[in-house]
Amino acid sequence: MALDYRKCAQEIADNIGGGANVASAAHCATRLRLVISDNSKVNKEALENVDGVKGMFESNGQLQLIIGTGTVNKVYDEFLDITGVSAASKEEAKAAAAAKQPWYIRLLKPIGDVFVPILPAIVASGLMMGLVEALAKIPGLGFGDTDWFAFLDMAANTAFAYLPVIVAISAARVFGGNIFLGAVIGLMMIHSALTNGWAAADGYEVWYLFGHIKITDTYTLGQINKLGYQGHVIPVMLAVLFMSKLEAWLHKHVPEMIDLFVTPLTTVLVTALVTFTIIGPVFSGLETIVLNGAEKLVANPFGSMIMGALYPATVVMGLHHMYNVIEAGMLASKGLNTWMPIASAANFAQFGACLAVGLRSKNNKTKAVAIPSSMSAALGITEPAIFGVNMRFMKPFVAGMIGGAVGALVAAFMGIGASAYGVTGIPGYLTINNALLYTIVLAISGGLAFFITTVIFKEDEPKKKAAPAAPAVDMASQPVVIEVGNDKIVSPAVGTLVKQDDIPDETFASGVLGAGLGIAPSKGIVVAPCDGTISTVAESKHAIGISTDSGLELLIHVGVDTVKMNGDGFKPAVAEGDTVKKGDLLLNFDIDKIKKAGFADTVVFLLTNSDDFNDVKVNA
Repeated sequence: MALDYRKCAQEIADNIGGGANVASAAHCATRLRLVISDNSKVNKEALENVDGVKGMFESNGQLQLIIGTGTVNKVYDEFLDITGVSAASKEEAKAAAAAKQPWYIRLLKPIGDVFVPILPAIVASGLMMGLVEALAKIPGLGFGDTDWFAFLDMAANTAFAYLPVIVAISAARVFGGNIFLGAVIGLMMIHSALTNGWAAADGYEVWYLFGHIKITDTYTLGQINKLGYQGHVIPVMLAVLFMSKLEAWLHKHVPEMIDLFVTPLTTVLVTALVTFTIIGPVFSGLETIVLNGAEKLVANPFGSMIMGALYPATVVMGLHHMYNVIEAGMLASKGLNTWMPIASAANFAQFGACLAVGLRSKNNKTKAVAIPSSMSAALGITEPAIFGVNMRFMKPFVAGMIGGAVGALVAAFMGIGASAYGVTGIPGYLTINNALLYTIVLAISGGLAFFITTVIFKEDEPKKKAAPAAPAVDMASQPVVIEVGNDKIVSPAVGTLVKQDDIPDETFASGVLGAGLGIAPSKGIVVAPCDGTISTVAESKHAIGISTDSGLELLIHVGVDTVKMNGDGFKPAVAEGDTVKKGDLLLNFDIDKIKKAGFADTVVFLLTNSDDFNDVKVNA
């Protein structure tokens, strides 16, 4: 059966607090991406059960609803029409979400923004390096001595040898600078005139651009080391950040007629001086300290165990891309990425937990999300499994953290590592230095998480909606009070009919809000006067709007000035967007409370768009 796009969009809107609670709305190929103003108004359980929503997760300040290719755009169009929210690009939605993030996430977010686009190049090089090295190790093949090995080895390590250039280009894009100027800065930091950073231990020359004032035995004021920054990431990113800000400032202050020449020249020259005198020396040293700390952490088995447990939590917070800096540094300093087995253990544990949910669940919708998500996690992409399944039920997520901790502990004791970064899980076999031990790590982490989840996971029984109490109204005896063509609308309340002129409120009585009548109620019950859709439920609960397929817009307003009661004495049985049938209970109200509060209890019933019809007849 084809999906009702409008119904899907309406139910989504109803369960997120309406359009007023949406700061930004966009969509990608498969997901509706919403930035919510007040998360307390979101009914997550109801959203997961909306027909058409295949999964839901929150990431980087966005509520993302998985709907599917070819469908999400149709639901999105209906959503915009229903809520009145303006369309936003995916980038605008991300920007709106980022503005809501905690300061520490906003601080670290640029690292992810820089690294995510370059990961394909890193992954391709890493996989190629793993494959080339594996072929070279095959006994008797002699591949390591061939020209093909030399050629493929050169092709494979290019991305790592010139990583600062790739990082600089990506950073310029993220920080809003000219990407070609960024490339110049990146190339300058690994220029052939400089001593290669990996050969710094053998000594290097210096420049004295600003004098020669000796401060210590090892440092002279004005000294600039003729040293390249191969393998470094943070100094390159900060240099390009400085360059981008300087370039933007110059564009604003340099006259247009000379801007083309002055701005690029000044930008490159000043950035070069600042980079080689301040940014490079200071932050390469700090980066080395961080790297040494990370290496000591993962060299300690219990440090690895802690990171194996916490790794999925950093994925949830969107901080996991910062590990790329550590991995790049490990490869540059020692040629072995010992962080990768920790990430693989953590990711494969989430795979095991998610797969267990998929196999144990009796809910077909849960199965349809969990099993494909687990396969994605096995390949190193864990977000669908974490957000769509494991965190939703929480126990599988905790089981995954336990499995990841144990797997990382085992990996640390084994001392395994990878020759690249950017790949985990099954693709990691092409980069790991010991496939057998790696298999043991994956089996332990994934198997333990699967076992724990199988034991502790219990799917909640779907909550059955209690059937609304049948209203004590005999619909057959309810008089027809409004007639429009073939539509015959009965009274929504039991009581004595009151002509519109006699309604004790000048606005209602004048007909300015539409033709209608009043009912002096004998029972505190309002029922649907016809089939239709609930268009409004007042926040003060005293008024309900109904729209019909034939275009009638009906308003049922209980009492006069009862808005001042702030909902006290009123209990709606429906919500906006609900479809109702004639006779369905809409509202219970307390007649005595209304009178005690000093208000008239007259139920006002109006056809608010009566001016659109020529044949409206009111029977009162």
